[in-house]
Amino acid sequence: MRISPLLVTILFAGFFSGSADAAKPTRESLLYTQIDQTLKTYQQARDRYETGDDSQLAVMNKAIEDLEDQANQCFKLKACSKTKVISAYEQLIKQSDMPVSAPAGAGALAPQSIPALGTTIKLLGSRNLELLTKYNEPMQAAIANWLTVNRGFFLESWENYHYMRYLMAPEYEKAGLPEALLFGMMTKESGGKVHSVSRAGAAGPLQFMPATGRRFNLDSGPGYDMRYDPQFAARANAQYMNERFEELNRSLEMAIAGYNGGEGRARRIYRERGGDFWQENVYTEWPAETRDYVPAVLAAAWLFLHGHEYGLTYPKLDYSPASLTLQRATTINELTICLGNPHNQSGWFRVLRNLNPHYEPGQYIAQGIVLRAPKKLVASYQANCVGGLRSEQAKMLTQARKVPVFYRPPPVVSAATSEGEPAVVAAETGQKHNGKYIVKPGETLMMITRTFDCDLSRLIKVNDLAPPNYMIQPGQEIKLIGCKK
Repeated sequence: MRISPLLVTILFAGFFSGSADAAKPTRESLLYTQIDQTLKTYQQARDRYETGDDSQLAVMNKAIEDLEDQANQCFKLKACSKTKVISAYEQLIKQSDMPVSAPAGAGALAPQSIPALGTTIKLLGSRNLELLTKYNEPMQAAIANWLTVNRGFFLESWENYHYMRYLMAPEYEKAGLPEALLFGMMTKESGGKVHSVSRAGAAGPLQFMPATGRRFNLDSGPGYDMRYDPQFAARANAQYMNERFEELNRSLEMAIAGYNGGEGRARRIYRERGGDFWQENVYTEWPAETRDYVPAVLAAAWLFLHGHEYGLTYPKLDYSPASLTLQRATTINELTICLGNPHNQSGWFRVLRNLNPHYEPGQYIAQGIVLRAPKKLVASYQANCVGGLRSEQAKMLTQARKVPVFYRPPPVVSAATSEGEPAVVAAETGQKHNGKYIVKPGETLMMITRTFDCDLSRLIKVNDLAPPNYMIQPGQEIKLIGCKK
C-alpha cells in the first residue's frame, strides 16, 4: 500500500472531530464532516484488513486519496485554520509509522525491519513537507531568506557540499537518513566550510562541541581534530540524529531542535509538552535561535530537492573526486595560486581545505603525500605546480610578509677582496659583495633574492636551505651564485 499519503490521514484525527457547527452549517463545517467520515472509513477498513480481508487495502487507499483532496479544499477556505492544521503535523508524523499488521496467511511485516528514520525520509520527499512549505509561515520565511539575502551563501554551500558529497552522503545513506537533511543541517551550521568554529567552540561542517564530538568518536589532538573531517562529521551527525529520533518518537522537528537547542532540553520539552514542535506550548519553550533554526534547516533541505521550482540554478562543475600525489613539498596556499581558477570561478582554496582538513593553509606538506582533490585539478597541477614560473611565483607570494621590513644598508666596505676578486655593487643599496652576503636582522630570503636579482631556486640549492620554509638567520652567510647584481 502507499505509505507516504497515509501521513495526511492522521493529520485530521482529533482536530476535526466535533468541529462542525451543527446550528449553522458552513462550507467549512460540511468539509469537516466529510473528512471525519473519510477518516472513519479508513480506520474501519484498516481494522478489517488486519483481520485478513485483503480487499480493504483498496478501500484504505481510496480513503487516503479522498483525504488529500479534502485537505487541499480546507486549505483554500479562509475560515479553515491553517495554524491548527500545521500544529497537528507532529501527531501525524508520530502515528504514520505504526505498521499495518499483515493479514493472516500473508508475509509478515516485521516492525523491526522498518528503518527508524522512515518517517524522516518520507517527510522530506512527501506531501507533508510540501504542505508545510505552502502553509507554514516560518517555513515560507526561511525559504525566502535562502532565496534573497542568503542566496549566495546557499549556493556556496551547495557547491562546497558537492565536492565533499562522496565522503558525506554515504554515511547518511548507511544510517537510513535522507541526504537532503544532511545538506540542510550543514548549510545552516557552516555553509560547508569545514574549518568553521563558533564562539562557543563548536567546530566542523556540522559544528560539534568538543564533548559531544568525543562522544561520537570525533577525537582531537595537536594539529588533528576529527570534527573538521567531513566524512567522520557526517557519520557522527547521523548517529546523533538517530539517537534523537529514537528518544523523541521520530519527531523530525524536535530532533532538529535538539541538535541546536540541546538534547536535554528536547527530552524535557517532549516529556512535559509532547512532540509537536509547532504547538504553541512547545514552540515557545525553545529559544529564539532554535525557533529560527528548525525551519531554516527544513527550508534548505526542501530547496536541495526542489530548488529548480524557485528559480535556483547551479554552476555546471565537474565534482568527480580524484587523488593528487605531491611531487614537491608545497602548501595549500601555494597550490591555490599555481592552480589558478580554471573549471571553478572561485578558485580551489576552499575545496582543497575542505577535502584535506588536517592541513593548515600555510603548512608545508611533504613530497609524496596524497591529497584529495577534484579530478579536474590533476592536469592543472602537473602543468603549473610541479615546476616552472607559476610554481615559483606561488612560492614567492606565499612567503611574502604582510608587514614591511625596513632595510638599513651596512657600512661601505673595500672595493677589493682578500682573494683579489672584484667587488660587485648592489644597485639598490650601494653594498658590495664578492659572491657572498651576510644576512642582516629582519631580512628574508625573498628580500635578498630581489635585492641581488637572484634565481630563487638556485639560491635555495647552492645554499642547501632546508624545506619547508627555507629559513635564514641573521649573521648567516649566503652564497650569491647566479645573481645579476
